[in-house]
Amino acid sequence: MKVLHLDVNHPLIIEQFKELGFQNHEDYSSSKEEVEKKISGYDGIIIRSRFTIDKAFLDKATNLKFIGRLGAGLENIDTDYAKQLGIFLAAAPEGNRNAVGEHALGMILSLFNKLNKADKEVRNGKWDREGNRGLELDGKTVGIIGYGNMGKAFAKKLQGFDVEVICYDIVGGVGDANARQVGIMELKQKSQVLSLHVPQTETTMNMIKAEFLEGFNNPLWLINTARGKCVVTEDLVAAMKEGKVLGAGLDVLEYEKKSFEDMFGDSQLPEAFNYLIKAENVILSPHVAGWTVESKVKLAQTVVDKVREKFCQ
Repeated sequence: MKVLHLDVNHPLIIEQFKELGFQNHEDYSSSKEEVEKKISGYDGIIIRSRFTIDKAFLDKATNLKFIGRLGAGLENIDTDYAKQLGIFLAAAPEGNRNAVGEHALGMILSLFNKLNKADKEVRNGKWDREGNRGLELDGKTVGIIGYGNMGKAFAKKLQGFDVEVICYDIVGGVGDANARQVGIMELKQKSQVLSLHVPQTETTMNMIKAEFLEGFNNPLWLINTARGKCVVTEDLVAAMKEGKVLGAGLDVLEYEKKSFEDMFGDSQLPEAFNYLIKAENVILSPHVAGWTVESKVKLAQTVVDKVREKFCQ
């Protein structure tokens, strides 16, 4: 099989495909239109998020048998049409779930202990102990929305703390020893920390908005390592100003481009984002929760293993 690699990934994916007898072709710079002209000659594609694999693209990929995506989500691929064409989709949420779980936990602990604020102040010669008095995670209730690979990995990280962990998911029966599955009402009644671990779908787009946040009994700390467009930033900022949200750890932002490689299409920063970058109770990172040295290896290996199992048994 001939495989076209459209994003640079860990070299093991090319090495192991070669061992399987695949022909590897690399193209990390051509435009989508240029790739479309030659895609009919390939049996497989390996991609992260360089561009959208839509119906028009798939119609030109007449010999395509699989798409390997080195990441968790498949929102940049027309999955329904790909499945209709019999194309095997190999995503890799197993590859970076541990990294996401650790990143989410790190954001909570940093927010609770004001580590970014304290670090900045000490570097500037300010020694303010009382102003940096922290909170403890123990005794809190942590709510998780989305209890798949990422949600489960995050819940596992919380087991060293004396916390109640509850989860909400549209799929029933996903709770386990690390998190008790609840309905949306109980989630809103009990949660003091809310962490998002959902894919980007029509249901989750703009899910965290004013009306949703107003339904929570307790002031919240919000963590989002899922997808930026799940949160309406203006509504989040309004809730922070009202004290409904006490702080936020955001690894993803609604302003990101579909490729996740850039944030803004122009130099104009939205007013809500201007608030976030100045707020001391906000931690931001550039969509790197699942972006570790180890996950780079595991993502590639996961895709190789799934393709091998499907086509080389």
